Amino acid sequence: MSGEVFGFSANRIGAMLRRHAYLLGGSWMRIIDIIYWPAVQMIMWGFLTQFLAGKTAYVAQAFGILLAGLLLWDSLFRVQLSVAISFLEEMWSRNLGNLFVSPLRPSEFAASVLLMGVIRTLLGMIPVSLMAWLFFDFSIYSMGFALAGFFANLTLFGWAIGIAVCGLVMRYGLGAENIAWAATFLFLPVAAVYYPVTVLPDWLQAVAWSLPPAYVFEGMRALLIDGNFRSDLMLGALGLNILYLGLGFAAFLGWFEASRRRGQLLGQGE
Repeated sequence: MSGEVFGFSANRIGAMLRRHAYLLGGSWMRIIDIIYWPAVQMIMWGFLTQFLAGKTAYVAQAFGILLAGLLLWDSLFRVQLSVAISFLEEMWSRNLGNLFVSPLRPSEFAASVLLMGVIRTLLGMIPVSLMAWLFFDFSIYSMGFALAGFFANLTLFGWAIGIAVCGLVMRYGLGAENIAWAATFLFLPVAAVYYPVTVLPDWLQAVAWSLPPAYVFEGMRALLIDGNFRSDLMLGALGLNILYLGLGFAAFLGWFEASRRRGQLLGQGE
């Protein structure tokens, strides 16, 4: 057949490439997803490398600090993702319409996925924290009661992001599903997980101090390095979390109402 070499048709391959080019060109979410992960990794590790250069005293105790940061950051990510997954499971099974023709209120639905997010996170993070102690002789529980405060603040922020993501996916459909995995990592470079806020440029420092995780991770380092519990940082994170959680709920309820008016609840699913 004309145009075929070893059974391959350049025309058919070109047609498939064109199809995927149209998909990419017609969806800004797909384009952002391609750029997003490399950009986040590059920015975060660039700031970390910049901070560690010449910090020999910090490097000597960096293992425990970085491992604690990793565990706390993963708890934030797991809370947000677990909230989103609990919601997405209803969309994948086309169950949203069935739920909302029942007496279930949107606020009750939201509360259930938030609580499920915490349960899923604890089921995952408790065994992982014990593995860190078993394999690396590092116990995150050495932070004592401060750990409960750090976890609570990160949970509240994870709830705020997670419930807003649920509303966004409800409004725009499963085409926005990737946001469930990507949303939290948007904040990673400015969350001060592995390096202090002072490493960031001045304008990014202002952004970092507007986000609760920066307060949590600065407080974590103050506790692990200097042995000081910074109650001011804990209260600052709590105040911001109350604000963000309110905004997250407002976004969810607003997008729910928009979806209901458009009749999208019955048509959502795989």
